[in-house]
Amino acid sequence: MIISLVALLSATLFAGAALYITLVEHPARLGLDDSPLLQQWQPSYKRALPIQSSLAVIGGVAGLLSGYLTNDWRLVAGSVALLANWPFTVLVIFPVNKRLMGMDPNHANSESREMLVQWGKLHNVRSVLGAIAVLLFAASFVR
Repeated sequence: MIISLVALLSATLFAGAALYITLVEHPARLGLDDSPLLQQWQPSYKRALPIQSSLAVIGGVAGLLSGYLTNDWRLVAGSVALLANWPFTVLVIFPVNKRLMGMDPNHANSESREMLVQWGKLHNVRSVLGAIAVLLFAASFVR
C-alpha cells in the first residue's frame, strides 16, 4: 500500500536526519569554542525545525491512516512513536531551545555550552523515537 510506504519513507528520513544530528553534527560542533558553538547551533536549529517537524507529521499521519485501513498495530505503534516527537519537543526540548535562541553568541559561555550538552541528550530521545518508528513501519511493510 502506497500510504504505508509514505509512512516508512517519512520516518526513515526523520530518523536519518535525527541520527545524523545525534551521531555526527552535534558531537562535532561540541568541539568548537563556546561562541562558535552557539553561533553554529542557532541557524542549524532554524533550518532543521521545519524539515523534522514536517516529516514527523507526514509519517505519523500516513502511518495512522495505513494502520487504520490495514488493521496493523505496528503501523499505529510506529505512528505513535513518530508523533510523540511533537509533545516531547514542545514540552521538554522547546524551553531549552528558546533559551539558546535568545542568547547572543558573542556572549556564549559555560552556561550555553552546558545547555547545548543537555540539548544533545534530549535530542537523543528524538533519534530513538524515529528509529523505533522505522523498525515498526518496516516490519509491517515486509509482512
